[in-house]
Amino acid sequence: MRSARSIAAGQTIPIRGDVEANIEQHVRLAHVAAPEQAQVLVFPELSLVGYELDLADDLAFSQHDPRLAPLVEVASLHSMILIVGAPVRIGSRLHIGAFIVCPDRTVEVYTKQHLGAFSASSRSDGIVPPAEATVFDAGNQNPLVRFRGHIAAVAVCADTSRPSHPQKAADRGAGTYLASMFIIPSDFEQETANLRAYAVRHSMSVVLANYGGPSGGLASAGGSSIWSEAGELLAQLEKNGAGVTVAIESHDGWRAKAIVLGGL
Repeated sequence: MRSARSIAAGQTIPIRGDVEANIEQHVRLAHVAAPEQAQVLVFPELSLVGYELDLADDLAFSQHDPRLAPLVEVASLHSMILIVGAPVRIGSRLHIGAFIVCPDRTVEVYTKQHLGAFSASSRSDGIVPPAEATVFDAGNQNPLVRFRGHIAAVAVCADTSRPSHPQKAADRGAGTYLASMFIIPSDFEQETANLRAYAVRHSMSVVLANYGGPSGGLASAGGSSIWSEAGELLAQLEKNGAGVTVAIESHDGWRAKAIVLGGL
């Protein structure tokens, strides 16, 4: 019999290029999620550096980067899996990565499979942000996340725009879909509708982690959320600010809450 499941999203306010400060924010949010018994906590796309494509090459992580040490420690302390975003260099290639930091101190890397681009209308000044493909290579590392008898799959932002991505996750046995995102306000309604639809179609709970503040010259929609397998919205944060959403499943169904983190 599978054990109870507790899944969470961390909504951060990214500080441009300040890896140390961003890691401190992640650690604070992990401490907030721990009393709620969160087993898996997913953070937004490129959460350790912000959506700052011009800094990605200089700030790129390695697969076993020593800068991850505080996150390894907090994952071990709270028996919690953390999914954190950063540019990662594998061989000669630079990818958008999602590090899977486990309580046993092992670290795996998911690499974004489908790269995206924002339009000129995304910014009020009309400046077109660089397309991700001008900076990164698409990746193919796709480890599953296993916890307490459950299986989860990771997605990074534009991956979720391809229906084949959650379909393959479900085909591999995933009952939870962990979406590490950066969604701007104009895209929020469509993106969340897609995620809810995937939950229903594949009978997967879905976790969305988004920024709670601007990054890369773009506004963020916030609204980090969790949906049940039936597509019920269990918890959602506001547009602005940092915090955690947590949903806990037991034999009696789901209970969930959104926790705002002050002081950021």
